[in-house]
Amino acid sequence: MSTYFINRPIMAWVIAIFLAIGGLIALPFLPISQYPKVAPPQLTLTATYPGASPTDLYQGVTRLIEEELNSVPDLQYFESTSDTSGTVSITVTLESGTNIKLAAVDVQNAIRRIESRLPRAVVQQGVTVEEASTGFLLFVTLTSTDGRRDQVALGDYLSRNILGELRRIDGVGRAQLFSAQRAMRVWVDPDKMVGYNISAADINAAIAAQNAQVAAGQIGAAPNPLNQDLTATVLVHGQLADTEAFGEIVLRANPDGSTVLLKDVARIEIGAENYNISSRLNGRPAANVGIQLSSSGNAVAVATAIKAKMEELSAFFPEGISYTIPYDTSPFVEASIEKVVHTLIEAMVLVFVVMFVFLQNVRYTLIPTIVVPIALLGTCAIMMATGFSINVLTMFAMVLAIGILVDDAIVVVENVERIMAEEGLSPKAATIKAMGQITGAIVGITLVLSCVFIPMAFFPGSVGVIYRQFSITMVVSILFSAMLALTLTPALCATFLKPIPHGLHEKKGLAGWFNRKFDRLTNGYAGTAAAMARRPGRLMIVYLAFCLGLGYMYVRLPSAFAPDEDQGYIIVDVLGPSEASRNRTIATLEQIEGFFNDEPGVANVVAIQGFSFSGNGANSAIMFVTLKDWAERGAGNAAQDISNRINMQLFGLKDAMSFALSPPPIEGLGTSAGFTFRLQDRGRLGQAALQQAAGELMGKAGAGGKIVGIRPEGLPFAAQAVMTIDRKKANTFGVTFADINDTITANLGSAYINDFPNAGRMQRVVVQAQDESRLQTDDLMKLNVRNRNGGMVPMSSFASIEWQKGPLQIIGYNGYPAVRLSGAPAPGYSSGDAITEMERLAAELPKGFGYEWTGLSLEEIKSSTQAPILFALSILFVVLLLSALYESWSIPVSVILVVPLGVIGCVLAIMLRGMSNDIYFKVGLIAIIGLSAKNAILIVEFAKDYYASGRSLLDSAVEAARLRFRPIIMTSLAFTLGVVPLAIATGPSAASQNAIGTGVLGGMISATVLAIFFVPVFFVFVLKVLRIKRPQHEDDAAAAPLAAEATHPS
Repeated sequence: MSTYFINRPIMAWVIAIFLAIGGLIALPFLPISQYPKVAPPQLTLTATYPGASPTDLYQGVTRLIEEELNSVPDLQYFESTSDTSGTVSITVTLESGTNIKLAAVDVQNAIRRIESRLPRAVVQQGVTVEEASTGFLLFVTLTSTDGRRDQVALGDYLSRNILGELRRIDGVGRAQLFSAQRAMRVWVDPDKMVGYNISAADINAAIAAQNAQVAAGQIGAAPNPLNQDLTATVLVHGQLADTEAFGEIVLRANPDGSTVLLKDVARIEIGAENYNISSRLNGRPAANVGIQLSSSGNAVAVATAIKAKMEELSAFFPEGISYTIPYDTSPFVEASIEKVVHTLIEAMVLVFVVMFVFLQNVRYTLIPTIVVPIALLGTCAIMMATGFSINVLTMFAMVLAIGILVDDAIVVVENVERIMAEEGLSPKAATIKAMGQITGAIVGITLVLSCVFIPMAFFPGSVGVIYRQFSITMVVSILFSAMLALTLTPALCATFLKPIPHGLHEKKGLAGWFNRKFDRLTNGYAGTAAAMARRPGRLMIVYLAFCLGLGYMYVRLPSAFAPDEDQGYIIVDVLGPSEASRNRTIATLEQIEGFFNDEPGVANVVAIQGFSFSGNGANSAIMFVTLKDWAERGAGNAAQDISNRINMQLFGLKDAMSFALSPPPIEGLGTSAGFTFRLQDRGRLGQAALQQAAGELMGKAGAGGKIVGIRPEGLPFAAQAVMTIDRKKANTFGVTFADINDTITANLGSAYINDFPNAGRMQRVVVQAQDESRLQTDDLMKLNVRNRNGGMVPMSSFASIEWQKGPLQIIGYNGYPAVRLSGAPAPGYSSGDAITEMERLAAELPKGFGYEWTGLSLEEIKSSTQAPILFALSILFVVLLLSALYESWSIPVSVILVVPLGVIGCVLAIMLRGMSNDIYFKVGLIAIIGLSAKNAILIVEFAKDYYASGRSLLDSAVEAARLRFRPIIMTSLAFTLGVVPLAIATGPSAASQNAIGTGVLGGMISATVLAIFFVPVFFVFVLKVLRIKRPQHEDDAAAAPLAAEATHPS
């Protein structure tokens, strides 16, 4: 094959140019993301039942939906929240690779099956099914620059003019409004209602009847007489449009001609649809919309599209309204990729410097310099064809691939240069001879490295997605490297290199000094290798000790899923006392905003009262804190440093339990870093018992020393006014339970009646008692219900109230009542240690309680169970391939024995830097398996041929090691220096780069330093122990060149 391209170099160039053009075309179209779509696809179901308690919601709405969800195909798990805001939220997580559109249809069909069993108010407002990730991509915020517009006005403008535009952008899964739009608010006065003998049911019915669309038809519509000449549409203004018109709604017409109007018993205004949520930006009132990605959305592309759309819409803003995007996670993605690209360039520069030092010739160095970019561009073309993105994992694969790409080119160039110097052959003749010697080694190395990474591509789930993009990028790069090493590289050597006179290998000056020193080093190495190979038994005992030490270190290595990153923002979860009001929670937010104002590294603070990842309620809030650019913050202002300082101040707050949290390392796998644990009431022991068990578990975990910051992610129990209705008494008074329900809902809750047209938009009509009439339990007991005789009966006649502790929120996980617990490993411990500790403590709980892991913790557990299978498959594939390549079961053993020598350096480097056994370590470990085998193959390939040519076993091993010492050191040093930028990276994505770079760097050092001495030992030991006979019918023509080389050592 190589000879063909040596004789036709233009053909080699044409193939290379095609690859480069394909890559250049693909490059602008490759999407940019931090990771591939690692998080499994999710659907969010939302239902609203205004005024309902969490218990009523859970029993009457949530449980019905959960029972049907169990039949949804490809379901992985689901989690529900039912809270005091009257909202049910269920997050359905599906298996990776599930078609999210079809899954949404399955979920909607499940809801339809039980729709008739849901409360009428829930059906009226609808159950929505949306596709969205768990975290927020960004917030768009409106503020009033002149102070003329309040939050309701801003929220209404946002809802009318911006929300729909943002939802239409491709990749937006959910646009969640954290401000209320306008509504017609009917604030009824219970005392006046009693005076006029009007009930809540009367008001609701009158509004529904008198604010209605009327389809009046047409005058003269067909069929009509033949002489009918006119057809006209009839319009009836059935829907009311302003507060005055609503005030004229007739509640009752008396026999004397007088009427009772709505304005007689209620105050009517255009106010907010609800008052559950309020937003702030840097301490000022604001209106916010939070954007969540769809399962197929690309963060950078969607953020760019939103910014462009907002710039377009802002041209039409009224005077006094401005927008900002104070919270945006996409800059971290862009900065991470930019940082890895810089690392890639630094790695290439370092590799080429090493090549020049060893080759000492610009022409020799230029050949790999040409080949490497072509292979990378070809890889980009394949990435576009397979739907991959430019992400941290594919870029890491390219950084690691640089060393491998250079290796193939160096092996060719170095061998050609050696033959020209030793034998005085022309570049073309030397290239033909060199390729005859090393083609087998290049093919073997390529197949081995490919087989090491291929098993990674077939693993299922979220972890499989991570492995897949990395492995396929690596394999494609390796295959292109081998193809170019067999086509373009020999063509360049034959046409681009200059002849070297026979025997002229010595150089003067610095290059000559380097060569002499290296030759002395080579001779010293050969002597040491020979001495070791003469005592293979003793060295195998040393090797066994290395393996035992490796096993000891590996099991002691702390585990994690992925390292935490400084992503440029912090999340603060705020939970006030259960009885805290809206105003009280806002006062707490103002305190915390003051803490952040004192931090020089903080850029913006978005605060939302009434919403948090723990749950919705007056006592809950969340803050999204954006930090300044990494370069502007300076030392001591990393995200974790700021979080630690803020947490010290938050612990001093007496009116709230608050935590500053880092975001999860991988978007979509949870809402914050740390572990995510679900304690379940599988024995149906009740909420009180579940909360008691959770408190006991948290107490033990906090006292154990391995876990810090353990907390419940949910709302606490609170005092609740429990109304007991004596149904017999109510029936005696002629009062129906339906009328009682309508009266309570309309006064204490809020009754959504229908809609009215307001400035071109249909908005809700909501009835509720005025605030002075719902402050105390006595106000509830004063409410009157009309009986069947038309009289008014006070609630106190058939009902009583007592105070009890009850849940503000009920959480369900996979159909069981649950408590969400989160925390982090204590300093010196890993997330794997925290998981083990939580499982141990949970096993000590009373019977009836179970647990499950979710989010990042679940993926970590899956990763840890899959890793041994992955390592075993990679090693098995290498053994089988080498056996097929060498037609021998024994020779591959001498290659595969070198793997632990690389792994031990990988594990030791990670331990010395205090890192964990995470996905990056595992990826690096797989790379080291292949790279360790590569160095061994370079020696074994030559030793096998020497042995077949008639040399002794010891001489064959030592001479092969001596001959390949220079290219092994050169390629290994080039690869090692190529990953140094990863190991010492700082700034965005530094933790990920350090994790993969440290392991590979340590593994490559040990694989090189130890393998060059142990591979000859392994070769001699295996062939002696297994008593492998010398091949009897070896092709003398193939063996002769190697025998000749032995007489002309370099």
